[in-house]
Amino acid sequence: MELSYQEKLTLIKLGEDKKLKFEELVRKTGLDQVAVMRSVLGLQAKGLAKLHEKSEKVAVLTETGKNYSEVGLPEWRALEVLKVKGKVTLNDLSGVLSEDELKPIVGLLRKEGWVNVRKENGKLILEITEKGLKAEERPIDRALKLLAERKTVPVDEIQKLVPVRELKRRKIAEEDTVTERTVEITPAGEKIVAKGIELKEQVSVLTPGLIKSGKWKEVEFRRFDIKAPVKRLYPGKKQPYRAFLDKIRRRLIEMGFIEMTSESMIETQFWNFDALFQPQNHPAREWTDTYQLKYPKSGYLPEGGLVERVKETHERGLAGSRGWGYVWSPERAMLLMPRAHGTALDARQLSSEVEIPGKYFTIQRVFRPDVLDRTHLIEFNQIDGFIVGEDLTFRHLLGILKRFAVEIAGAKKVKFLPDYYPFTEPSVQMSAYHPELGWVEFGGAGIFREEMTKALGIDAPVIAWGIGIDRLAMFKLGIDDIRYLFSYDLRWLREARLVW
Repeated sequence: MELSYQEKLTLIKLGEDKKLKFEELVRKTGLDQVAVMRSVLGLQAKGLAKLHEKSEKVAVLTETGKNYSEVGLPEWRALEVLKVKGKVTLNDLSGVLSEDELKPIVGLLRKEGWVNVRKENGKLILEITEKGLKAEERPIDRALKLLAERKTVPVDEIQKLVPVRELKRRKIAEEDTVTERTVEITPAGEKIVAKGIELKEQVSVLTPGLIKSGKWKEVEFRRFDIKAPVKRLYPGKKQPYRAFLDKIRRRLIEMGFIEMTSESMIETQFWNFDALFQPQNHPAREWTDTYQLKYPKSGYLPEGGLVERVKETHERGLAGSRGWGYVWSPERAMLLMPRAHGTALDARQLSSEVEIPGKYFTIQRVFRPDVLDRTHLIEFNQIDGFIVGEDLTFRHLLGILKRFAVEIAGAKKVKFLPDYYPFTEPSVQMSAYHPELGWVEFGGAGIFREEMTKALGIDAPVIAWGIGIDRLAMFKLGIDDIRYLFSYDLRWLREARLVW
C-alpha cells in the first residue's frame, strides 16, 4: 500500500497509543494541523484509521462578560451605591456605571425588586427596598462565575442555571459549536505498524542539489494523485455575454466588414424613421412602440439638401414612387428618442460616405416598450448591417443571414418567412429553432427601397438586416431565458461556458 511520509508518521504515532485526540496527534507528529488532517483522511480512505467527530453547542464568554466577571454586573455595582446612600438619581450612578450600562439599569433593578422608582422635581429617584438590602446570588451570577472559570460551557449545562438567550441578550456570552475529534487506528493499520514502517525523507521536487549530492537515491519521491478532489477556482474573466459580443465583432471585421459607431444612444426621429422612408403617421412611431424624450424634446436636422430630398420623397415620391402623399413635418422629425433600432446608423452611414462595393455593421443598444419575459427585453442589443454593391440580389441576403445563424450563433435549424418593413422590399423574417423555446424570431432583413437609398445619395442595391443579437446569444450560451444575459447570478457568471 502506497503511503506518504506524513501518513506513515501519523500511523506510527497512532500505533503507540491506539486512540488519540486530534490535538495530541498533532503534538506528537510535529506536523501542522492541515497536514495531520490530510494524513488522517488519507489513512481513513485506505481503511487504516478512523476519525471520530463529536460536535457540541457551547456558551462562550465574551469580552463584556469577562469584564463583568472582574468588576461585577451593573446591577450589583448600582446596588452597592444604593446600600450606602439609600436613594440616588441616575447621575449618582454615573461614577460606577458606563453610559451604556446606565440605560437599562432602572429596568434591571426594578425587575429584581431591589428598588422603588419615582419622580421628584423632574428627576428619576431610585430608592432601595428591603429585598435590595438582602439581595442574594442569583442563577445568572452563578452562570457568569462558571463561564469565568471555564471560558466555554456546554449549552445544556448553562441552561440549567439561566437561558442562554438571556446571556446573549446581555452580551455576557455567545453561542458557538465546538467539535471534538479523536483518531483511532484500525486492525489493518495495527498490522502494518507491527510489520514495521520505514520512514524516508519525502520530496516532491527533484532539484539539481539532490542530483549532484546523490541524495536522490536516499529519499522517497512523493506520488501525486491527479484524481484527488481540489478546491474549485474561478479565475477572472469577461462577462459571458460581453465576451460573445466582442467575438461577433471580431468575426465580422475578419470577414471584411467596417464597423459603424455612435457616441450617443439618443437619435432624432429623422434618422430613426424619416431617413428610412417610414411615414410620420406610421403606428410604430407612436408612444406604444417607441420611447420619447421628455427633456430635451427636440434636436437638430442635418444641413444640406438631404432634408429636402427626404421631405420630397415622403410627400411626392422619388425613383418612380408616389411617396406617402402627406405634408411632411420637420418639427416631428426633430423629436428626440432613445434609438429604436440600429438601422438608424445605416441611414447615417449611407448619407455620408460608403465604399461601393462595401460591407458595414454595428452593434448597438436599442430601446422598445415590451413585456419582459424569457424572450423579450425593453433594452437590448441589436446587430445591424448592410452590404452595398452593383450585382447584389435577395439570394445573397438569405445566404448572409443563414451564415450568421449557423456559424455565429450555432443554430441547427433556420427558416425564412415573408415580412413587411417600410424601408425594405422584398422583406424577410428569420427564425431559428431553440431546443427549449421552439422557433424563435430574431431578425428582419430585406433590400433597402430605392426611395430611401436614392434620397440618401446611393444609386446601387443595398441588402440590410437587423438581428436581435441577444437571442442569438441564447443559442450560443445555451440559456433559455434572455434575462440571464444581464444577470447578477454569480453561479451563472462563474460557470457560463466560453464560446469560440
